[in-house]
Amino acid sequence: MIRKSYLLALIPLLALNSFDVLASDSISLLKQTSKGFTTVAKQAIPAVVFIESEIASKPSIENPLELFQEDFFNRFFGGPSGPLQNPGQAPKSRKPQYIHGTGFFITKDGYILTNNHVVAEAEKITVSLNGGKKVTAKVIGNDPGTDLAVIKIEGNQYPYLVLGDSDILDVGEWVIAIGNPFGLDASVTVGVVSAKGRSQLHITDFEDFIQTDAAINPGNSGGPLLSLDGEVVGVNTAIVSNNGGHMGIGFAVPSNMARCVMEKLIRSGSVNRGYVGVVLQPLNEDLAASFGLNKSSGALAAEVAKGSPADLAGLRQGDIILSYNNIAIENISTLRNAISLMDPGTEVKLMIFREGKTFPLTVKVGSSVDLQGHNEELYGKFGFEVDEVNSETARKAGVQESKGVVVTKVAINSLADKAGIKPGTVIIAVDRIPVINKEEFDKGIKKGLENKKVLLLIKQANMTRFITLKSE
Repeated sequence: MIRKSYLLALIPLLALNSFDVLASDSISLLKQTSKGFTTVAKQAIPAVVFIESEIASKPSIENPLELFQEDFFNRFFGGPSGPLQNPGQAPKSRKPQYIHGTGFFITKDGYILTNNHVVAEAEKITVSLNGGKKVTAKVIGNDPGTDLAVIKIEGNQYPYLVLGDSDILDVGEWVIAIGNPFGLDASVTVGVVSAKGRSQLHITDFEDFIQTDAAINPGNSGGPLLSLDGEVVGVNTAIVSNNGGHMGIGFAVPSNMARCVMEKLIRSGSVNRGYVGVVLQPLNEDLAASFGLNKSSGALAAEVAKGSPADLAGLRQGDIILSYNNIAIENISTLRNAISLMDPGTEVKLMIFREGKTFPLTVKVGSSVDLQGHNEELYGKFGFEVDEVNSETARKAGVQESKGVVVTKVAINSLADKAGIKPGTVIIAVDRIPVINKEEFDKGIKKGLENKKVLLLIKQANMTRFITLKSE
């Protein structure tokens, strides 16, 4: 009986001891994980910088006359010395506006990767290094299509981060975001990869986002998203939020896309994208079935530009592109992004489905620069860029027109900006000649660029009006 009682008394002690061992192992594992986060943060924080961009303020609504063109002002309000302006009074100076964001060194000699929207319109860029030192930076190149930019500061031997391989990143994997939310230096947040390949979000033109629940707040834009190996797997870019703060859904440009864009920006200051000249449409089961295809993966060629690389290679409207370079196309973004990152002159092998038959087609990738030359001239003189109205651009601009061109970009304080042209404005006619497509717009605007004056008929929301632009 004594021996039995001893054993009964010993069982609870053994159970408690086993529980203590398990708890100790779990705590030890958590500590090791925590130390992993700490190690990455300590190594990465010195390479992360705070960016402050100073931009010129737009006209203040305190004086509504600032919103009108000069000829309208002179005609109805008596010119610059009219009734709403005190004679001899100096015009009020406009206070500059500031945009705050994050960036990180990618080389030891001062190149910094960040978001384009942080520095795009900057007249002055100030970079605050870890430790508080402030220096002036210059823009090396920017790419609105991916919302990436490279800036540079003078100096050498800066700590920098290495871009990893975002393709091997797994959903559920731990990631660490570092940035300057709300101006708070070197804030570290931890989360997991929630999803990969997010597109059709209408954040940028070329989307392949990593989705994460690591907290990303205003000011984090341009900061690194790091793996537990301490490598950059993404550039934090956008959030989904109803109140401007973190709601558990953030998006980062994958490092492989960022690397390609970054290298081109450093090399030439711009991104010369690949171009084949086809408007793609996603497939659904009904569309696929109507074309005789028994699956809904692939990209439908909704339009093929005349004389484009795709046209010259023999691609036709209604063709379904199943793969490129033996890579299956799950959605249209897959193909668009891949082509855009290819160097002009590259040959891409497509697998085409047409009228029940499957066959290969080789397309020699063209250059987007050939398309941008006119836009750059237009942007330089009048301050805006355009694109042809199609289903995709119309959706982005929130318009329903099927003809004309839509304004995609307007420079602050440019002639177009002062005239009230905004992104999404549809141009219906140039010098009273209707614009059916971009080719017709180019013909009409060429004369205006030569004469330094152009009459446009534009439509904004439900209002149509004429405006005149005079280049300086």
